Amino acid sequence: MRSLFGTFALTALPPQAAAFRAEVKVFLREHLPALPPDRRARSWMGFDADFSRALARRGWVGITLPAQYGGAGLDAFSRFVLVEELLACGAPVSAHWIADRQSGPLILRYGTDAQRAFYLPRICRGEAFFCIGMSEPNAGSDLASVTTRATPCDGGWRLNGRKIWTTNADRCQFMLALVRTSGQPGDRQKGLSQVIVDLSAPGVTVRPIHDLAGDAHFSEVAFEDVLLPADALVGQEGAGWEQVNAELAFERSGPERLYSSVVLLDAWMAALRTLPALRRDPDTIGKLVGRLAVLRAMSLAVTARLAAGESPLIEAAVVKDLGTELEQAVGTLAEAALGDDPALAADADLYRTCAYVSQIAPTYSLRGGTREILRGMIARGLGLR
Repeated sequence: MRSLFGTFALTALPPQAAAFRAEVKVFLREHLPALPPDRRARSWMGFDADFSRALARRGWVGITLPAQYGGAGLDAFSRFVLVEELLACGAPVSAHWIADRQSGPLILRYGTDAQRAFYLPRICRGEAFFCIGMSEPNAGSDLASVTTRATPCDGGWRLNGRKIWTTNADRCQFMLALVRTSGQPGDRQKGLSQVIVDLSAPGVTVRPIHDLAGDAHFSEVAFEDVLLPADALVGQEGAGWEQVNAELAFERSGPERLYSSVVLLDAWMAALRTLPALRRDPDTIGKLVGRLAVLRAMSLAVTARLAAGESPLIEAAVVKDLGTELEQAVGTLAEAALGDDPALAADADLYRTCAYVSQIAPTYSLRGGTREILRGMIARGLGLR
């Protein structure tokens, strides 16, 4: 049986990260829109193309991409610092998030020279926003059973099928989709490939879906005889499973899997400071902050593995699973605290922020892989199944 002992080695941020953090803080003071906490709590689901392009002008979209493509050429630790600062203050980063975090790095790793030259500079300038085409109506987290198919045809591929829960599909230019290019769904991981879809192409229909909080940040996307050029294929045909797992390692490993509720936690602590000392509930807050500190250290350890060129898929899944539990616990405990103390409930900003997090928190254990799927992966990685 494999052990994860030692794979989460205690890691300190490199010295240059401290200087970079100060630079990011100055930028945020100058460019962050003035938003109430219930709006800032949306953060990496908050779409603001102008803010993303302001980041891009500093070289901080595609921050780890090479300078030859317009990126900053910085390491994974610099991205960790940037992400941490953006999420801690609730910056609206959704527009560029997926392209920066996973689509760009995936194209850099698996794409052709022509694909890198076309897409990466546009990502770095904040001109090309990407969404992810993984989940389907009948294949949620079971990605190996996707049925959307790209069939070879004269000049390229003919695409048919549907994707669902696709974040910002109605506002993005491109989708990086996992599709079947050979075989049948029963073949599972075999025959899967990744393609880039221009969402303005004929035959693409995007239908936004409203969530419980009233937002429409994800969509259902249908493809009906969509013609893709031959160079829409990313990497090798049939290698989509390996590639999408590398992509998911990027998605699951960052601070964004810890800080979805951090604006609420800050608002809650600020409200508690206005109360008499006996009503501040230090035990609950202390336990939450302690868990956050440990998970942050684990996330930094995964970042070190990424910086070393590794693909820590199992470790990233552990951080994502435990991080989701913490994010959901913040909402649950804050809601209980408001119910117990009328003075807290009277804080309108805190009340609205808690209401939003309570409504959206169930999705935390769905996005990026459900809890059941992640724990199955972890069990297989440890040799338990």
